[in-house]
Amino acid sequence: MLWRKRKSALIVAVVLLAAGSTMMAPTFSADETTGPGAGGQSSWEAVALGRVEPRSGEIRMAVTAPGRIVDVPVKANEEVFAGELLFGLDDEEALTRLAEADAQVALHKRARNDQPTPAASVDRRKAEDAAADAERAVADARSGFDAATAEWRAGRAPRADLSAARSALGRAQDRLVEQRAALAKLKAQSDTPLPTRLEGELNVARTQWTLAEAALQKTRIRAPIDGTVLQVDARKGELALPSSEPPLLVLGDVSDLRVRAEVDEQYLGRLRVGQRVTVRAGAFRGRDFAGKIAAISGMVGPSRINARGARKFSDVDVLEVVVDLPNPGPLVVGEQVDVYFSAEPETQ
Repeated sequence: MLWRKRKSALIVAVVLLAAGSTMMAPTFSADETTGPGAGGQSSWEAVALGRVEPRSGEIRMAVTAPGRIVDVPVKANEEVFAGELLFGLDDEEALTRLAEADAQVALHKRARNDQPTPAASVDRRKAEDAAADAERAVADARSGFDAATAEWRAGRAPRADLSAARSALGRAQDRLVEQRAALAKLKAQSDTPLPTRLEGELNVARTQWTLAEAALQKTRIRAPIDGTVLQVDARKGELALPSSEPPLLVLGDVSDLRVRAEVDEQYLGRLRVGQRVTVRAGAFRGRDFAGKIAAISGMVGPSRINARGARKFSDVDVLEVVVDLPNPGPLVVGEQVDVYFSAEPETQ
């Protein structure tokens, strides 16, 4: 009797274990003949896991040199525009070096101006001065833009003031490009005389000022595109490192979304750019999202969606496929989805 009870318990355990394995296993494969569709019947070349992401991709903001974070003016889910300050680092040392470089430029410029200008050098000197002035104008306009942005974010200034500051910065940058092009063209002429000693010293001082200004800008981390702040891990007072993980801030253009899917490498030959795709999300059961393959990676590699600790020899390599979603509806960035790649030919 005891033996029969033990045997029954063993059978039940085996059944439960098998059921649990079935629940944990992937629920799809490339051999499926049914999937999410209006008619309920379709055929699929492959099925894979994917994640929703911005069309721009997730832009992970980092620093190029260590520094203490002193300002984080933006928050998650806020829209930002290209050039806007996302967070700032301690800039005391950079400002000191810029002030020293500025003093050296003024000193060498005064020494140069105290000497008569050779007639053949007049045009080149004017072009050099114009380019240097244009570079300073850009720095001043950028500072004005940052100040206008801060006032607008705080609700103390209208959007019109911010737009005016952005326009002023754009004009200053265009002017700098023009002046540098004019100077380069003048220097390329064979009859343009070389700088005098005092002119050369001034040019060196101006170069040092340019480097100091560039170092200062490295303490201001700016948005590379118009987009939405997806995640903020930057905190005032913390030390930011170039290798910070997770990233200090994640940015993306969510005006258009796409899906990055990971397909088992054995199905590589069944996929093609333009192929129809159906996307299904667990949060929106019964609703399908149509898409098309926009790009197929040129190499296979380990999965990042299902990464669990150190990679094992038995892990399957996958091929990354990017799917455009013309109408993503309620899908959000980071959401995990199932991606069905149609085996049916496209209708013209």
